[in-house]
Parts: sequence; structure tokens; C-alpha cells
Amino acid sequence: MKQLSKAETFLFLAGGVLMVAGAGCYVFFILQGLVCFLVLAGSLLFAAMQARQRYEGTSITLRRLRRIQFFALACFVCAGVFMVEDCYHLLKPWFAQSISGYANYVNIFHNNWVVALLIGALLEMYTTASATNCAKKSKRTINNEI
Repeated sequence: MKQLSKAETFLFLAGGVLMVAGAGCYVFFILQGLVCFLVLAGSLLFAAMQARQRYEGTSITLRRLRRIQFFALACFVCAGVFMVEDCYHLLKPWFAQSISGYANYVNIFHNNWVVALLIGALLEMYTTASATNCAKKSKRTINNEI
């Protein structure tokens, strides 16, 4: 993996902290109107910085894990967008023109940011642990050949 610069690493960590702190504040009803945008900004920062890390090797396993990471990043961004929608109900007028439309709106957006955030976090933990193990295994293989 390509290493991030110090500024990119700071933005990467800041994005993660914004996501975690914002989600915690949102759950405990602390300034929900503000922290939903912090979560969205944090998820965008986190996703942008992680997308800047490139894998230039040939390992099929690491390439597969990288694709899974991109899906996790999409889940984080969706969680931020769903949180903003859950707070401000921006799309509600387009969905709630009938009873079934309102039911669809509630099924799609109401607190589903939690599901997207959970899926993204689980996938991120899996890919990070697996990529670390795969990198250690490939280093051992290279050292044994020399």
C-alpha cells in the first residue's frame, strides 16, 4: 500500500474521529442538527484519504480486500447521508405523497444510518485485519526465498 503523507494521515484520522464522535453525539441527542453534518464530513474525509492509498502489488487477495474496503467506504458515506436525511427529512416531501410512500420513506431512511455504519465498520475491521495478516505472510514468504 502506498503510504499517506503526514497531512493526509492527519485528515484520515480526523475523519475517523469526526465519524465516531458525531455518531456518539447523535445517539445521545447532543446537537443532532450539527453533528449529522460532522459525520457526513468525517465519512467523506475518511473515504477520500483511504481511496488515495493505492495498492500497486499483484496479490489477488489484497486486491479483493481493497474492493471490499471500497464497499465499506460507500457504506460510511451512505450512513452520513442517511443521518442527515434522518435529521432534516429533506426527501420526505417526495416520498410522503401517500400512505405507502410514507411507509417506504420510513423503511428506507428512518434510523437506517445505523445499519450502514455497522456494515461499513465490520467490513473495515475485517479487511484491515486480513490485509495485515496477508502482508505479514507475504513478507515471510519473501524472506524464506532469500
